[in-house]
Amino acid sequence: MILADKIIKLRKQFGWTQEDLAEKMNISRQSVSKWESANSIPDLNKIIRLADIFGVSTDYLLKDKIEEIEILNTDIELDIVTITLDDANKYVRDKIEMSNNAAIGSVLSIGSVIPLLFLIALSKGENSSITTAIATAIGLGALFVLISIGVKFFLQSTQYESNFRKFEEDYFELDYGVRAIFKEKAENFKSVYTSRVSLSISLILISVVPMITVSIFDGSSKLIVLMLVLLISIVGISVYILIPTVMVNNAYNCIISEGEYSTKRKFETKRIEKFAAFYWPLITAIYIGWSLWTMRWHVTWIIWPVAGIAFGAFAGLIIFLASNKK
Repeated sequence: MILADKIIKLRKQFGWTQEDLAEKMNISRQSVSKWESANSIPDLNKIIRLADIFGVSTDYLLKDKIEEIEILNTDIELDIVTITLDDANKYVRDKIEMSNNAAIGSVLSIGSVIPLLFLIALSKGENSSITTAIATAIGLGALFVLISIGVKFFLQSTQYESNFRKFEEDYFELDYGVRAIFKEKAENFKSVYTSRVSLSISLILISVVPMITVSIFDGSSKLIVLMLVLLISIVGISVYILIPTVMVNNAYNCIISEGEYSTKRKFETKRIEKFAAFYWPLITAIYIGWSLWTMRWHVTWIIWPVAGIAFGAFAGLIIFLASNKK
């Protein structure tokens, strides 16, 4: 671990902001920010001062290979949580359970319009025994029922938040052997992660092919609506695969403090997750509202790829603003 990461880790363990540390060091906040971003290195006198403030040895700060903190000032109490193997395994199990609930809630929300579209397509048949008005009424009823069930699963997924706090918000130390075990698990999961994410993206990309093909070779509105049902179903399957895969990968990275949960990116990731919890339900509400208002379901689906691109831009903006506030 480099000096920049050690300063960040120790500062967060004490619950200090960059301004707090700067005040104790009698320097500017920008200097602390430069140290933590590895853009500059404190001089020897400031290294000694940092060691004194944090109650650690200068060797710990200066030597990258030293990972364990040697407390020199016994009057300082560090709020460090020790994670055992059982704690880590329970965290992953809870994360899997949470991701399954979130995935089911997302699929139900995305697919809630399928009964409505299917019934409308059915009512357009020449010998159909159901009118468009009846099909719409039944379809809307099914839509609200599915959304209600989806919201229930979303709410169930939030019950684990308090269990995740010590992993995702606090700084912690792993019990002996835990890092090695989960490092191996993370390495083994990489191939699964890559294949599942690739499959999900491929499904999303090919989901529009049937509708485009039908639109080109057959102008039947009934068939187009059925292809739209197929499109939404494929997107739902890809989301169901993607959400648990990403969350399990994040759980492993969180335990070993790598990837999105490295020392520098841990709090940025948490901000993005909180934004996502607000963003995607809002997009779903806009999609359903717009679609019901215009009844142009063959057009309104475009909101999903646009929302995906916008989310990436917003996530980048969150990281940029967070880095400027440090």
